[in-house]
Amino acid sequence: MTDAVTDRTGARVAVGVEQADPVSAYTITVDDGPVVGRAEFIDHPKTEGERIIFHTEVDQDFSGRGLAKILLEEALADSIRRGITIVPVCPLFGRHLARHGDEFVAAGGAFRTPTRADLSAVTLAVRHRP
Repeated sequence: MTDAVTDRTGARVAVGVEQADPVSAYTITVDDGPVVGRAEFIDHPKTEGERIIFHTEVDQDFSGRGLAKILLEEALADSIRRGITIVPVCPLFGRHLARHGDEFVAAGGAFRTPTRADLSAVTLAVRHRP
């Protein structure tokens, strides 16, 4: 999904997507290694074209390298390419869109504030994860 992206140390990183049911994730690897970070999401069960991003995590051994930011930027860029509205339940995505939402929308993105129904959908999906 990514082309020639590097982290703060200059290491090459790649972002991909793991599609699963019910919980999918944007994933990040460093230097062709194993997955070291994830931004988990569900596609909204009742509203076509909405993606609820609810949890982002990077392995502690890779903290401080900007990997969460790269995951966030790639997930948002992917949503623009696919015409998907982001529902930011994850605090990282929520803070970013609170600060930079106008820029995201100007670039062609769309997002909305999460509702209780969105939180319930995430809770249900996580409970039924294999």
